[in-house]
Amino acid sequence: MDIIKAIEELRNQKARIEEVIARLEALTLKRGGQEVSIPVKGRRGRKYMDPQEREIVSQRMKDYWAKRRKSSKGTAAKAAAAGS
Repeated sequence: MDIIKAIEELRNQKARIEEVIARLEALTLKRGGQEVSIPVKGRRGRKYMDPQEREIVSQRMKDYWAKRRKSSKGTAAKAAAAGS
């Protein structure tokens, strides 16, 4: 590819990008005293947790599952005794 042609294509691309930027900026013009803009969606996916938060959640889940195991053993023992 000729360097002159490549430069020309890049300049055309730059002009198109600048036009799009100008249109987007026009959307945020003040109308009736209030600025109008397109809302940006929040971040998706998991929330970042620092090590301290992770440890708190870990302990809470350990307690939760220990309680579930304890209550499940009690229910199984009652069912076995009732079935005998």
